[in-house]
Amino acid sequence: MERLYMQEIIDIVYRLRKGQSQRTVASALGHHRATVRRYHELAEERGFLDPQAPFPSAGELLAALGEPVPPPRPASTVEPFTSLVESWLRDGVEVRAVHRLLTEQHGFTGSYSAVRRFAAAFRPGVVEACVRVETAPGEEAQIDFGTVGRLPDPVTGALRVAYCFVMTLCCSRHQYVEFVLDQTIPTWIGCHKRAFAHFGGAVERLVIDNLKAAVIKAALDDAILGASYRQMARHYDVLIAPCRPRTPEHKGKVESGVHYVQRNLWPGLAGKSLAAANAAAHQWVMGYAGHRDHGTTHKQPLAHFLEVEAAALIPLPKDPFDLLEIRNARVHKDCHVVLHGSYYPAPYETVGKRLEVHLHEATVQLYEGTKLLATHPRAKERGERILRPDLYPPHKARYLARTKAASVDEAAIIGPACTAIAQVLLSDRPKDARRVLAALVGLSDRYSADRVEAACVRALAWSDPRYGRVRDILRDGLEDAALSEPEKIAPDRAVALPAYRYSRSAEEFFGARLPATREALPC
Repeated sequence: MERLYMQEIIDIVYRLRKGQSQRTVASALGHHRATVRRYHELAEERGFLDPQAPFPSAGELLAALGEPVPPPRPASTVEPFTSLVESWLRDGVEVRAVHRLLTEQHGFTGSYSAVRRFAAAFRPGVVEACVRVETAPGEEAQIDFGTVGRLPDPVTGALRVAYCFVMTLCCSRHQYVEFVLDQTIPTWIGCHKRAFAHFGGAVERLVIDNLKAAVIKAALDDAILGASYRQMARHYDVLIAPCRPRTPEHKGKVESGVHYVQRNLWPGLAGKSLAAANAAAHQWVMGYAGHRDHGTTHKQPLAHFLEVEAAALIPLPKDPFDLLEIRNARVHKDCHVVLHGSYYPAPYETVGKRLEVHLHEATVQLYEGTKLLATHPRAKERGERILRPDLYPPHKARYLARTKAASVDEAAIIGPACTAIAQVLLSDRPKDARRVLAALVGLSDRYSADRVEAACVRALAWSDPRYGRVRDILRDGLEDAALSEPEKIAPDRAVALPAYRYSRSAEEFFGARLPATREALPC
């Protein structure tokens, strides 16, 4: 039977003296009918319900009714095994195992529920005492994510699970609330940045849950924080204090704040977009929630924040934190690392290695240890490939930059005769001669530029501006051989490829039957 306070006993006796039924009294005061019935029997035995008698004093009621005798209860089916069960329970045997042992070894026919009730009476629950921690202004803020419902995706319009990010200042209970559609590291850090901007400063310590965006490994004694979250904490000069695993009561201020958002703010946001929901959240924090009488502090959170806590916050750095995420990525054989579906080049010497990739809002940086290898603009969409020929192998990077103009410029470095041959080769259609021209220019890697230029002069003189001819001249060492008088042609003159014709005229085969204009037919 329920144990009641003195005032509750007085209320029951007073209503019963007024003639109210047991059902009415139990419903009005929120007690079980059996409790009211038992107190009715005890009060009636002692004459307390006689309306003509004076109403008993509190001391008389307490002495007579304060310790009512509970009604008799049926004997438990476990009682014959009391000593045995108590011995098992003292040794730490689980209740389910106690029931199994009684059934298998002692012929017990009762239910598991009977054993569980007996064990609960033997080991009554103990409520653990706790101590409420109060903090100074600007000392601590507590953070949590909570699921609220579904919001439309801003891009696709599909409904997605929405979460509310809540940061609560422990002294004033002033809050920052933001709705998001994921719990990724960039979202987590972005919410922190916007929360600090909302408050106008940072706190000394952040108490967080062990979500994966912040804590790599949760542990009782030493949690491992994510690299990007550590850098963010250093940037704002704050300490991170993860809760012990499975102890949400250690951040009870924000836990109650999340429940408050779920019960009070979220029900009015059905059908709104993500942007509209966040705008409503800001108005709610600065209006209704900020001006309510807080149940614990009995002060208005916003006014208390402005009066006491705002001035105690740590000033924000001049530059906002820019790093969003740090990842490790392997350099593939195409000299690129893959991050969020986009491709960023790394020096070709690092192919096969794992680099540390720092993702910023506008840039991506690649590190090998502490050495910065490359900085790239951030890709605007998935699948985009950032190109950096200077990071590729030189003999392969040259191919990417091999335009017609670049090919002529490479030939011009060797000399005017090489330039003339380059122009002839590029004018030959429909064949794309850039690969052949690259081979021509590449002869300067094996032979000197002067020898290649001299070989080009000789090839032009023989009206044979082909890569194969220049190569053969250099191979046979004929670039410096004396030219006969008909062969001397200005090396800077562009020579067209020769038009191929039949060696004999048509008259030799057909006589005068063909007109003279068909003396020679092109091949």
